[in-house]
Amino acid sequence: MLEAGAHILDIGGESSRPGSKPVGLEEELSRVLPALEAVRALDAHVSIDTYRAETARQALGLGASIVNDITAFRGDPEMAGVVADSDAECILMHMQGTPETMQQSPEYDDVMDTLRAFFEERIGYCLDAGVAQDRIWIDPGFGFGKTVHHNLTILNRLAELKAFGCRILVGTSNKSTIGAVLDSEVDDRLEGTAATVAISIQNGADAIRVHDVRAMARVARMTDAILGRIDFE
Repeated sequence: MLEAGAHILDIGGESSRPGSKPVGLEEELSRVLPALEAVRALDAHVSIDTYRAETARQALGLGASIVNDITAFRGDPEMAGVVADSDAECILMHMQGTPETMQQSPEYDDVMDTLRAFFEERIGYCLDAGVAQDRIWIDPGFGFGKTVHHNLTILNRLAELKAFGCRILVGTSNKSTIGAVLDSEVDDRLEGTAATVAISIQNGADAIRVHDVRAMARVARMTDAILGRIDFE
């Protein structure tokens, strides 16, 4: 992945796809700790994808520098303190419900109004806990308790979230919204993912979370060149 152009390796031990069930702490640790040990020698930023403070604490001790929490610190009351006491950055994601329930009947009056209110509250919570503003990322949670229409609206209006002054992460790779639009199976969504990645970058995303690293790194580089963000000469 690093050779293909990845800048961050995101390691997690619990699936968050729709309908997935949680695993216990010990099972999560048994999955992520060996992976973290394996990448310690690499010159890479490592993100730990967890909502458990103990997993985050041990991962940071093994060199992780980012805590990627799909619950935005709502899943474990100790998580904010773990991040505040470290030099780690954090990613706060919006999710309606839990992975097991989030796609049953997601509803919003205005999804962007909900996201703005959510991040205002969560960022304030982090600041009160001692996490510095420049260490906070936000993730609108594409596919996490959203319909196809909600997801497309988020991509179209993503720039509205720049008002918080936090970096933005977007993860659209191979998700069901792409399958719904293109009538394609999960292994046939490369072009749709590429379109969402390019639009995300254009509308303010600072990082994209992907599966097909080489292809999407090229899409990102081309998009950045079009936007005048890199000198390719």
